[in-house]
Amino acid sequence: SPVCWSEVGDVQLTGLELIRETTELIVQIKNRLLAAHSRHKSYADKCLADEEPVIPLDEVKIDDKLHFIEEPVQIMDREVKQLKQSRIPIVKFRWNSKRGPKYNWEREDQMWKKYPHLFDFNKKRTLR
Repeated sequence: SPVCWSEVGDVQLTGLELIRETTELIVQIKNRLLAAHSRHKSYADKCLADEEPVIPLDEVKIDDKLHFIEEPVQIMDREVKQLKQSRIPIVKFRWNSKRGPKYNWEREDQMWKKYPHLFDFNKKRTLR
């Protein structure tokens, strides 16, 4: 170990000089270990995951058995997918989820049947 390194040959260290040299080497080793530790800590800090998203309490719905209910909250966008023989209206929904909001495209007619309260009846567009 570098603590006991000393010159080989005619040079003789006295007791105080040996202690001083050994102490300097110990301080140098401690500084190097501290630098290595702080570098590893900075790498670890970069690897930490982001904080969990915060969901407003008014969007959290729980059934009678205290299970989380995942359902669409809002219509974000509308499109029409053109196939060879038909056109399919689709709607992009924002869902409340356990892990924060998520967005999915769904068929408009199917979602209209399940969640009519999300559609504005006065502004419903016929996309066919």
